[in-house]
Amino acid sequence: MADPSPTTAPNAEPAELREVRYEHSLSLPELLERLQVSLIVSTYQAGKLIALGSHGGQLTKSFHNFDRPMGVALSGDGDSLAVAARDKVWLLRNDRTVARQLPPAGGVGSCFLTRSASVTGEIQAHEMGWAGDELWVVNTLFSCLVTLDPSYSFVPRWRPSFITELAAEDRCHLNGMAVVDGRPKYVTAMGETNSAGGWREGKATGGLLIDVESNEVVARGFAMPHSPTWHGGCVWLLDSGRGLVLRCDPKTGQVSQVAKLPGYTRGMVIHGDHAFVGLSKIRETSTFGGVPIAADRARLKCGFGIVNLRTGELDAQFEFAAGVDEIFDLEVVPNAASVALRGPFAHNDGEKTIWTVPSPGS
Repeated sequence: MADPSPTTAPNAEPAELREVRYEHSLSLPELLERLQVSLIVSTYQAGKLIALGSHGGQLTKSFHNFDRPMGVALSGDGDSLAVAARDKVWLLRNDRTVARQLPPAGGVGSCFLTRSASVTGEIQAHEMGWAGDELWVVNTLFSCLVTLDPSYSFVPRWRPSFITELAAEDRCHLNGMAVVDGRPKYVTAMGETNSAGGWREGKATGGLLIDVESNEVVARGFAMPHSPTWHGGCVWLLDSGRGLVLRCDPKTGQVSQVAKLPGYTRGMVIHGDHAFVGLSKIRETSTFGGVPIAADRARLKCGFGIVNLRTGELDAQFEFAAGVDEIFDLEVVPNAASVALRGPFAHNDGEKTIWTVPSPGS
């Protein structure tokens, strides 16, 4: 299957089209339909947010232009979707009334419409999470967790104990965050380092999982870890540089392998008994030099796999054969077998504008 997609940034003039080719297991649309979920996938490399769902046994998909989208976070009530972009965080609102009016009839469960943006500057915002109605952002450039405020670029709220000052130096490559009981609880970083880019030298084994409340290290020894996720009393995380899905007991720090996948694992969300895990190929740069998965560069895939947490096996998978090489994040939209979206550059997506206004008298 193929889709044309602009190669330029969404606010630039149209240029030649990028051919996007993909394939997926026959089980994917059936599984999404059975679970009654859709997926939103970000790829900063291609400048897209991808909405995937199912209808009538077939996979539905749409591509939406964003400027280097990375972290994606859906609020607990499913009403707000945040997307971290190059120099801002976009906020989209779920209008279910509009969703019910979109084709195919009865097939669209959620419709996310862009409503505002918070300008942060280029802070290398990575993963994000909602703590109640407050959005927390992993500010990788400044090695800290932040929240947003219209009066400031960002509000620093927490940083690892070994980071001595607020500096735009990407000292430890803080990148992932898990929210537990309505507050940030666990983060991943690529090194316990306090110098500009200091994490790079020991990236093959220097990754760590940190408890935010105690500011203590829970576990060490990971290769470029990402995406800590709280589920079933354990922290699940990705040992990206080895292509692994891991489970960690936060009380003991004991880590066990759940699955090994054919890609640089980055971006994970757990829904029920399934982990939706992003897979990326790796660039031929010094960033990945010495990382274990670099030895398997030729066989790495880009897309995502859906891991059955009870068996550790893949129940479904999706792979880009051309046009997209890296995935950053995934988000599950529950109670919606298919989802619609209007991004900030919908006019370049070839989609019709959707206007919404208050009801008369409201």
